Order: sequence, then C-alpha cells, then structure tokens
Amino acid sequence: MKVFFHTLGCKVNHYETQEMLENLESKGYITVKEPAEADIIIINSCTVTAESDRKSRQALRHYKKLNPSAVTVLTGCMTQADRDGDFSSLGADITLGNKTNSLLDAEIKNFITERLPIVNIQEHKSGDSLISSGINSFEERTRAYLKIEDGCNRFCSYCAIPYARGRVRSKPLEDIVKEASALAENGFVEIVLVGINLSAYGTDLENADFPMAVKAVADIEKVKRVRLGSLEPDHMTDAVIEKLSKIDKLCPQFHISLQSGCDSTLKRMNRHYTADEYYALCIKLRNAFENCTLTTDIMVGFLGETDEDFNETVEFVKKVGFEKVHIFPYSVREGTRAASFEGKIPNKVKNERAKALNEVCKKIRADFLFGQIGREYDILIEQTLEDGMLFGYTDNYIPVKISPDSISKNGKYLIKNSDGEYCYA
Repeated sequence: MKVFFHTLGCKVNHYETQEMLENLESKGYITVKEPAEADIIIINSCTVTAESDRKSRQALRHYKKLNPSAVTVLTGCMTQADRDGDFSSLGADITLGNKTNSLLDAEIKNFITERLPIVNIQEHKSGDSLISSGINSFEERTRAYLKIEDGCNRFCSYCAIPYARGRVRSKPLEDIVKEASALAENGFVEIVLVGINLSAYGTDLENADFPMAVKAVADIEKVKRVRLGSLEPDHMTDAVIEKLSKIDKLCPQFHISLQSGCDSTLKRMNRHYTADEYYALCIKLRNAFENCTLTTDIMVGFLGETDEDFNETVEFVKKVGFEKVHIFPYSVREGTRAASFEGKIPNKVKNERAKALNEVCKKIRADFLFGQIGREYDILIEQTLEDGMLFGYTDNYIPVKISPDSISKNGKYLIKNSDGEYCYA
C-alpha cells in the first residue's frame, strides 16, 4: 500500500513522522510524495496554538476531499490533547494519539478489514518511559533530527503541550549512541538533538544528564556536528554551559525560548525566570562560545499585555540582539490556565505588535549578517540549487549560498556579501 505523510509542527513531530514512515516501510508500505497517489494519508497534527489546531483540521478535510478513497489517519499532539474530540466527523478513519503511533500498521489493517472508524488514544501517565524504535534515515540529506527526550513538566499557563506529551521522559544513552551511529553510517554528518523540553534530558534518569547526551553523540567519529533544538533558559546552568563548552563538535547556536521580555508577562505565563536572568544567560553563552548566535521565540499579545509591556519586550530584544526571532501572536488554548485570564488583546493589536517587532528583528538580523563579512567558516553543503549555486549553513546557522568556483582548497568559504536571509560566498 502507498502512504503519504503530512506533518505539522515542531522538529519532534518531524522525527516521529520519520519513525512512523520507517516502521511502515519495514512492513512493505511504499511512501509517495503525492497525496492523490496514496492508499493511506497520515496527518501528524500539532496543537501548540489554536491556529495549529485549525491547520491540522484543515489538512484532514483537504486530503479527504482530494482523495476520498484513501484511508485517512489523524495522529499527533492535537488528538492526544483532545482525547474526546470527534475527529471521525471531520474525515478521520483512524484517530491515534502520539502515544499509540507504534500501532499504526495494526490499526490500518483493522480498518481495512472492518471498515469502521477507529479511535485509539492512550493517556500519558506519570512514570511512563520513552518508547521509540529509532530511525536510520531522514528527509534531509546531511542533517538528521534525533529525539532524545519527550514530555514537559512545566505547565506554562498558555500551553497545552504537557497534556499532549505527558511528563519528561528521556531516551537511554546507549539507545542514543546506537541511533546516532546508524544515522552517521548512513551519511548524516550533522545530528540535531531534539525534544519537547530538550534541556530537561536526564532529569528522570539516574546516570545521565543533558551534557552527557550531547557528548555521547559528539564522540561518534563520523558525526561532524551536533546541533541543539529549543532549550529552556533555567536549565542552562553554569555547570551545564561549562560542560557543553568543552564539546568541540557542538554548534555554537542556541535557541533559548523567551516568550516575553517583560517580567510581569513572564509571571502570568508561569515562566521560571526573569528578563534579567535570561539576559545574564545570553552573556554567559556568548562568553563561552566563540561567535555564538542566539535565536528565540516571542509571543505577542498575551492576555493582559499592555503597550508598556510590549515595549519592554521590544527593548529587551534590542538589548540581547537575537540573530533570529520566531514571532507569533497569542491564541487562546482551551484547557489551559490562561484560558480563564482577563485582558484579551484584539487581533488587530496583536498583528500590529507582531509586525512592529518583526521590523526590529529584521534590522538586527541584517546588521548581524553584514557583520559576518570577512569571516571564514566551514560550510556544510546541503543541496545544489536550481541556479547551480550550493547551499548550506555555518556552524552558527548562517544560511549561505556558495558558487562552486569559490570553494577553497582547505574547504572553507569566505563570506563576502549578504542579502536578506543569505550570506553569499
């Protein structure tokens, strides 16, 4: 049978799609790129915002209309967080949660036999272990994601992810090494470690912690780079930074979730740090890692956010000088504490704030890119573009287009110019 995957959301979701894909291919399924050709269409949903829910439902309806004869499977965080949702009425023949993805093949066969809607969503429980069959390949040719942690214990007031993902669960070190080694043997020279609360890795294990997991992957000979997914600032202690700074293959690019640069907003969000503490962390990272880049997420228009609160965030962004910022407007998530908060911000105001902050961030990024002129980097080439140029990233995640004629003998490429999102060499 031919299967098509559509994935929404974070790096962990993309990893889990690859895991499902490999499991099905091992049982004789064939993966196709066009949904019209598929016998099975699988939507791996996201629920991080209300907009994510909307896009997940929209994808389900779209594919059901496009290919009505295909068996449609809806899985992922949206279904896990809303276990009582009636997704069959939206066109889902099979509804799974991210805890039951391993049953995908069996439930497809059950549906084909019985032709009755199937719902199999199991609740996450305290004490669960991380269940993962691992992957051997990935959709990109040089970089692969490796999930080493799942779940979150934080319960930020705006977030439904702890309900969708359960509590922190860590993959044993020996399993990480085995999986990373297989990926490296298959040509993936950069490994991106990902998790729902990545820097909480090992807090549920007796003899492992986050730096140990990073070093275990970096110690694999054929791995040339180790990159980290999103991190929580309060887990990045002085001891953690010191240990990470000694790992030569670790890319000096850190995505540290911020959400707001205003202390009163952070408190309402139930974040576990102040703006000053976050700024101190940024200084420590830049001191510990040469030419380190810092990226982040910022939410605008959270409940009760005043103009003064927003301006504090803008000034904080300027102070830190983030190399790149993902900006998104707050949307109410039912079932979270914030859903009952007062102080709703009109959509028009949220969009205006997002646009204003984006202009500030674009200027900071442009200044950063122009500041790289004259530096030399090793570039990991990822693809050849249609115009014949080569494309890749520096270790600190600057996107670079390179003329094949400009490649020097020592494998380093001098950045000579910049234009928007790219530095040209």
